[in-house]
Amino acid sequence: MKENRSLCQVEQLPCACLLDCHRQTHTHGAAGAPIRHRANGAVGALCNSPNCVVAARLEDSEQGRHGAGRVLVTGGAGYFGFRLGRALAGQGTTVLLLDLHKPPWDIPDGAVFQQIDIRDYDALYKICAGVDVIYHTASYGMSGPEQLRKKQIESVNVGGTNNVINVCTERGISRLIYTSTINVAFAGRPIEDGDEDSVPCVPLDMHIDHYSRTKAIAERMVLAANRRSTKGGGLLHTCVLRPSGIYGPEERRHLHRVMVNVERRLFSFRFGDPNAKMNWVHVDNLVMAHVLAAEALAADKAFVASGQAYFINDGESVNVFEWLTPLFERLGYGRPLIHLPVSLVYSAAILMERLHMALSPIMEIPLLLTRNEVRNIAVSHTFKIEKAQRELGFSPKKYSLTDSVDQYLRSRPPRSAASLLNTHYLFLLLLMGFIAFMICSAGLE
Repeated sequence: MKENRSLCQVEQLPCACLLDCHRQTHTHGAAGAPIRHRANGAVGALCNSPNCVVAARLEDSEQGRHGAGRVLVTGGAGYFGFRLGRALAGQGTTVLLLDLHKPPWDIPDGAVFQQIDIRDYDALYKICAGVDVIYHTASYGMSGPEQLRKKQIESVNVGGTNNVINVCTERGISRLIYTSTINVAFAGRPIEDGDEDSVPCVPLDMHIDHYSRTKAIAERMVLAANRRSTKGGGLLHTCVLRPSGIYGPEERRHLHRVMVNVERRLFSFRFGDPNAKMNWVHVDNLVMAHVLAAEALAADKAFVASGQAYFINDGESVNVFEWLTPLFERLGYGRPLIHLPVSLVYSAAILMERLHMALSPIMEIPLLLTRNEVRNIAVSHTFKIEKAQRELGFSPKKYSLTDSVDQYLRSRPPRSAASLLNTHYLFLLLLMGFIAFMICSAGLE
């Protein structure tokens, strides 16, 4: 077996019980607010209790199908998780979609939706009977106000992942694919064409946002569990995929947030390195990478992906403002020409975060940008996908952001007047940020 050079060391993990607590059970509402915020929709084969007839429905869906066993997708009601599950079902695989909330799309033939919380170990254990592969895509705290809810982030990203790993070993599940993020390797310093061997994981205390930190912890847990013995005498084979920002048809998290901020005139200006570049990944390319990763954890592929991490993107590096040109044009705005100091925007982001947290008990303050989002736009960070191409056979297809923008504009609901933030509010925050920055600078001198 090849040397694992992608494994992040686990000695610093700040949890007393990460891999051996076989009954780490949390109640559904333990972390406070709901984990996802989606509209409910038609859910097809829906089951709300682990003790219901999921097994029977899975057996019914398997009749006449010739898939590669049963797979479970955590976060299966999310944008990417659902697209992954739908693609697997289309290939003839029997799919179990797992999420805390119902998906807003119709459940495809060959799939069953189960509404449970991955922090509930007992429920997760029950539903995993007969599962062969787990795609662990569920997470919390990726963007917006979610980034500030540390307890929820920790309980889902770390506690939930711990449960998934332990269920794999208790149920004899042989393959686990974890959806991580490039942010485990990026903490604000420029990276140009980084790869899995040359770019180390960021030390845990260097992350400025709790999402990236907990995703890094979870990634280490998953990699550390590789080749762990399972009940029944087998081994658990794990791997990690690190995608860049996801886009595609029906995507709502990134595209919606960017569009709203363009309409709020947040992107009336640029900031940071004017030549800064980053990567994006189309959802269908990311689906392809996950399917290939599962295949590369099997014996007939010599377990080539076992214990490995892979950066995943479209294979192109782009400047975010240039890449978003189709979005500006479709909304009737020109590309931003004014350039502001990143220190000013970063200071404003700090103020936004603090105001949001301080006033959240009594009112909702819109969080336009977080520190992490400012950094991701301002600093160049690009990654190569040669390892995924070589070991997984990953060959990303070419897609256009314009198609996703047009589809989104056709399908999004009408905007209310309250949904557009007054531009003066933004520039007031920027002014406050600038004043705070100047005071801090004067103090340092």
